[in-house]
Amino acid sequence: MPLLVVRSAGRTVLGAASAAAAGVMLAASFSLALEGARQSTGRTAVGIALGGVFIVVAGRVLRHDHDLTIGALRGSDARKALLIVSVMTVHSAAEGIGVGAAFGKGETLGILIAVAIAVHNIPEGLAISLVLVPRGVSVPKAAGWSVFSSLPQPLLAVPAFLFVEEFDRLLAVGLGFAAGAMIWMVARELLPEALTVASRRVVVLAGTSAFAAMLAFQLWLL
Repeated sequence: MPLLVVRSAGRTVLGAASAAAAGVMLAASFSLALEGARQSTGRTAVGIALGGVFIVVAGRVLRHDHDLTIGALRGSDARKALLIVSVMTVHSAAEGIGVGAAFGKGETLGILIAVAIAVHNIPEGLAISLVLVPRGVSVPKAAGWSVFSSLPQPLLAVPAFLFVEEFDRLLAVGLGFAAGAMIWMVARELLPEALTVASRRVVVLAGTSAFAAMLAFQLWLL
């Protein structure tokens, strides 16, 4: 909805939007890594490393596909769109496991975690749209991709609930993987591009504001 009022896709808007998406993703990564570390520091670290490897490999593979097309997006714009939707979808898978595992430990805890993650999805969906809309994707289509990225949550919550002990062991790795993938996405894709199309002041202001707002939002949910 906030993007319905954005009519310009100039360089400054594109840079600010990428920086804001980076801030949201970094704050989300922080909370994911922290939650994973509470379960297992070692498995979370392994997950973070695997997430970083995933982004590096995926980025290199997609760079060789110069004819990559996603709707109206082509080339580097299509690659960034595919990467961020993939990263956020993987991130949602870890959250789905978290919801199912929480219900396995009690209905009250499960409802609390499910509601918290549902509200948490709002700024994460906005992060996807902040990357897609300034590059020419329509707001309804960007909203559709934002919803799509959260589909793994209900799909994985059910088996995680039914096999809570088995999935509980994978949760720290999954949370770490999602955090690592988002951190590398920010470091390798979003921030470098933002700095090439907008001034450093705009990028820092947009990124830090989004990071602070997302972090405050997450603390409020706790």
